[in-house]
Amino acid sequence: MFYEDRGLEIAYAEGQYLWDVNGKRYLDMHTGHGVAFLGHRNPHIVNALIEQLNKVYTLSTSFRIKIRDEMLDVLSKIVPEKFEYVYLLNSGSEIVDFSLKVARKATGRKKIVYFTNSFHGRTFGALSVTSNAKYRRGVEPLLADAVQAKFNDVEGLEKIVDNETAAVIVELIQGEGGVNIASKEFAKEVRRRTLETGSILIVDEIQTGFGRTGSTWTFEQYNIVPDILLAGKAIGGGFPVSVAFLPSDITSKLESGTHGSTYGGNPLACAAVKAATEVLIQDSVPLKAAEKGSQLIDMLRKKLSGYRIVREVRGSGLMIGIDLRIEPTKIIKCLQNSGLLALKAGVTVLRLLPPYVINGDDIVYAVNSIGKCIEEASS
Repeated sequence: MFYEDRGLEIAYAEGQYLWDVNGKRYLDMHTGHGVAFLGHRNPHIVNALIEQLNKVYTLSTSFRIKIRDEMLDVLSKIVPEKFEYVYLLNSGSEIVDFSLKVARKATGRKKIVYFTNSFHGRTFGALSVTSNAKYRRGVEPLLADAVQAKFNDVEGLEKIVDNETAAVIVELIQGEGGVNIASKEFAKEVRRRTLETGSILIVDEIQTGFGRTGSTWTFEQYNIVPDILLAGKAIGGGFPVSVAFLPSDITSKLESGTHGSTYGGNPLACAAVKAATEVLIQDSVPLKAAEKGSQLIDMLRKKLSGYRIVREVRGSGLMIGIDLRIEPTKIIKCLQNSGLLALKAGVTVLRLLPPYVINGDDIVYAVNSIGKCIEEASS
């Protein structure tokens, strides 16, 4: 029912490393599916949470509190000015559901377009726009009027995104689906077509956003701006929180009470997001992710170029996929035994989601370990 047990009991975490109960150290390129991108127990975020714990740590958003205003002020520095409204929830799936609900209410339409190999979560709304049949099987019917289009098919958009479309939801780099990268032409056409039809463009940056791919937001690399931007995972520095950024021309169409959450926007979440954003800005996180990611990708391509089972090394910043001609579970286990934690994407992709605090020695160690495990799998 839950994730497969990896057979490890973790006792301690610090920066880019985990230690098990036997004292063995692991370089973490799993990071809780990308959550610990700012490093485990980032001291600035830990201190902010402790400080808020000693003041108020649970409060309805019906009441004002200083930390929420401070968080909003810091967040305003990392998003386009059009995003005047910020909504906090607790998980990626939850914020996806919220965005779909908002799109339908704001447009008065029902049709939602999503793409092949997409992954937006496992709640009913998010699952309805998630492509993989294994997640959907046995719980249908899901939301009606959710229509799948082919990822990176520019010509197909003209027909499928029409005047009945409430929203198009897209990951510009698909994570769970295989680290598949949207072409510039595809992203541009999605934006053009949604503007032309009056549809809302939702860009899901729950995994890609907040510096991981070498820019604060991946959409910046495509010279487009979505109507609704979704963030999560790294934006709380490890604290469970998700965020939707929305413009006033959408929120003005929603009445008070359109959505609510007992825990959404709680003081601890606000403190975590504020502190994580401060780290992002003060430590030039996107730039470091771009530099280290480029180094890691280049070294992996050189190291793995001679192996037949390796199709391609692709990625952006510190979101990297090694596409194989075999299923990667055996290699993931080999890496774990070697002291490196990685994860799977799609059917054949070994996915690496390291924290931005990895250093040169970590990169060399990772490349050598992956090379060794792929060599063993090739024999």
